[in-house]
Amino acid sequence: MIRTAFVLAAAIGALAASSAAAQDGSKVFAMQCKLCHAAASGPMGPTLVGVAGAKIAARTDYEYSPALAAKGGTWTDANLDAYLTAPGKFASGTRMAVAVTKPADRAAVISYLKTVR
Repeated sequence: MIRTAFVLAAAIGALAASSAAAQDGSKVFAMQCKLCHAAASGPMGPTLVGVAGAKIAARTDYEYSPALAAKGGTWTDANLDAYLTAPGKFASGTRMAVAVTKPADRAAVISYLKTVR
C-alpha cells in the first residue's frame, strides 16, 4: 500500500512538473516562435499543432526547405532539441534561422509542443 501511494505521488508530481514546464514553454513560444508558427501554416512557417511525435516535414499545407524535407525521421524530444539548438546544424539549408539558446527554454518549448494538439 505504501509503495502504491509513493508511485501515485511521484506520478502526480511528474504531471505537475510537466504541466508547469508546458506553461513556461507557452510563454517562450509566444516570445520566440509564434511570429512564424501560427495556429495555421503560413508563408513564414508551418503550424506546430501536433508536431511532437510527427514525421519531420510531413505537413501537406507547408512547403519545407529541401534540407528539412530530406531529413526524415520523427520529431522526438531529441530531434526537437537538436533542431531548436541549432537549426542549420540539424538540417543544413533549413530556412529556420532562430535558435532557442537556453536548454531550460528548449525543454519548456518541447513540453509545450506536446500539449498542442
